[in-house]
Amino acid sequence: MMTPRPHANPDTGAAASPSSTRDRPTWGALSRPFAAGFFLTLGALTAILLGLALSSLSTVLIYVSIALFVALALDPVVRFLMRRGISRAWGIVITFVALAVIIAGMLWIVLPPVVKQIEQFVGDVPTIVNDALQSDTVLWLENTFGDSLSDVLNEVQSFVTNPANIAAIGGGLLQVGVSVVTAISGAIIVLVLSLYFLASLPRMKNALVRISPARSRSTVADMTRQITESIGGYLSGMVVLALMNAVFAFIVLTILGVPFAALLAVLAFAITLIPLVGTVLFWVGASVVTLLTNPTAPLQAIIFAVVYLVYMQVEAYLLTPRVMNRTVSVPGSLVVIGALVGGTLLGLLGALVAIPVTASILLIINQIVIPRQDAKKQRQA
Repeated sequence: MMTPRPHANPDTGAAASPSSTRDRPTWGALSRPFAAGFFLTLGALTAILLGLALSSLSTVLIYVSIALFVALALDPVVRFLMRRGISRAWGIVITFVALAVIIAGMLWIVLPPVVKQIEQFVGDVPTIVNDALQSDTVLWLENTFGDSLSDVLNEVQSFVTNPANIAAIGGGLLQVGVSVVTAISGAIIVLVLSLYFLASLPRMKNALVRISPARSRSTVADMTRQITESIGGYLSGMVVLALMNAVFAFIVLTILGVPFAALLAVLAFAITLIPLVGTVLFWVGASVVTLLTNPTAPLQAIIFAVVYLVYMQVEAYLLTPRVMNRTVSVPGSLVVIGALVGGTLLGLLGALVAIPVTASILLIINQIVIPRQDAKKQRQA
């Protein structure tokens, strides 16, 4: 049988190589610039449409993410009840009933004084600003730096005491009402989704394991278990630590006679959910508010700052290791970076979930990526 000879090049008479034959489709595509430009433009438009669709669905995606993390945070409680001989269905029912009772009780206890103190704080803002301007520190600064500081402080006072400016900052009563309704509807959606996610969490894990390659299913199952347990333990631990912060702040502020103790306690719960920097932010903010509410008695603010600083040390070295003993450890630098990135992208929610996401990535790198690289190095050696 005769083997076919390669085609000769008509210009040089040399035989054409197979590689040049394989390159012909590419050169053919480049020889049709209008078709290539059309397909590139179509791909760019498709990418833009997908980006716009994701932007439109951002609220839904945020609700789904919050619900998933709430389910992971409640899963340790359900597994605790299951270890006590209760079925998973009844464990979910008991957990959600207890959560509803706790939320209703906290709203019933905390909401009325918080609303009252918000009204009192808004009404006392002019008085607080005026007392601060008449304090010895401001008077010394004014005498030292001249009339320019006095003019600036007067402008600040006139701006703060103007109700129209306060309404403009808050977005108006209509915008506040819309925000409240949106928050309530979003909370209901998140609770319903978290109930479904919590009920179907084992099936979701099994589905993730089954779609993975057969040779790595055991590794995927173990990694999924570690990641879900770590995220659940971290989120529930952060809520516990934030609640302890709020209770401690409320007790100390009430003993010191600060007029907005309940409001500051609610802020403490929200702010201290941010890892590492949350307690520091609340410490500085609450100390400043305590000083402004009674500028003639700075000892009150100093006592609060010292007492809360001692609590921060107790929390860092005693409470946090006990509460977070089952979570994946993350270096402090990555904690700060993750909190900054998550807070920039998704606000308080992003700062809260950035740490378990970072821990999950570290877990995957340490248990999958690095062993594979070590195995490749050993085979090459």
